[in-house]
Amino acid sequence: MSERTQLALGSKSLSVPKLTKRLIEIAVSTALTAVAMLAILTTNNLLIGKNGWERGYSIWINFIQRSDILGTVILTATVTVAFVYWYRARDRG
Repeated sequence: MSERTQLALGSKSLSVPKLTKRLIEIAVSTALTAVAMLAILTTNNLLIGKNGWERGYSIWINFIQRSDILGTVILTATVTVAFVYWYRARDRG
């Protein structure tokens, strides 16, 4: 039987396999990074450009759909999650 851990979702807590929890954490951090990029690109276009936030959104869509950018974001999230859990395990021992 695989090891299970608790995943907190709002006021509920679910028992899930550790790998599932790690994958969810990677997906959430990837999404948060994409939202931060969206905020930066649209704000930049609002402050500098004369095209409004729609042009910033268009630039973001083109940017986030690039496979090299998306791969870098996912790789960074994966390495970060792996490091945090590795460091916590070492610190306990």
